[in-house]
Amino acid sequence: MNILKLLDKLSDDTFFSKQTSRLDNLSDLSTFGKKAAVAALPLGLGSFLATSAKAETKNEPTLAMKSALTDALQLALTLEYLEDEYYRIGLQTANLIPASDKVVFQQISKHETAHVTFLKSTLTSLNVAPIAKPTFDFTVNGAFSPFTNYQQFLVLAQAFEDTGVRAYKGQAGNVMSNGAVLQAALQIHSVEARHASMVRRMRANKGWIELASGGSGSGGMPAATNAVYAGEDVTVQAGFNTATTFGAAAGSAAYDEVLTGAEATAIASLFID
Repeated sequence: MNILKLLDKLSDDTFFSKQTSRLDNLSDLSTFGKKAAVAALPLGLGSFLATSAKAETKNEPTLAMKSALTDALQLALTLEYLEDEYYRIGLQTANLIPASDKVVFQQISKHETAHVTFLKSTLTSLNVAPIAKPTFDFTVNGAFSPFTNYQQFLVLAQAFEDTGVRAYKGQAGNVMSNGAVLQAALQIHSVEARHASMVRRMRANKGWIELASGGSGSGGMPAATNAVYAGEDVTVQAGFNTATTFGAAAGSAAYDEVLTGAEATAIASLFID
């Protein structure tokens, strides 16, 4: 069975349609519009943040801005916790990831671990305690079985990475009060996008999200992941309808939409026990 036929079969498999309360919630979130490693980031960023905050009191963010900043970092940490644990379990599961693909996920896993470490250090430097790692249920009460079925593992990997890309972009405005954090977040965001593109191509998809107007899912993804892609069919940007020139699919692919904090949290919460 070739990969395209396999993906078609997977779209009809019962694990994609099995109903659970959390899976229903994911399907119903119709308003819903993630990495070079961070080794490239300066290791002394935490101390730099603290120093610059003291040195630039005239430009110090208001309390509300600080809250938006740290809330955005906590959300990013939650998503990185999720990805970090997911890939760690996958790599530790015997006979799950083919040898030809394992090197890819080993590298992605290293990136995710580095991101977790960075975000925890940054929050600590801002005198905010990082949230504890949640207990995750990647099966969503038995609806998925990503650690016994490699194709399901890839499906959730794509969903997590695509969610992360949109979520980081959605928090850009909330981290602008601290230039160092904004720069680091952008560095992580671009690497998340490279992860997403790589996983999508491992599933024989295009590296970008392309949806026709009104479409749902992306590249053979099950309907249960619609919330991850909702809003990606938008073609009007800054008043210009890209569909008039490029068509709906290409026009929507030219711009990646954001996820709000609430939307990203709702998606992640489905996998939190």
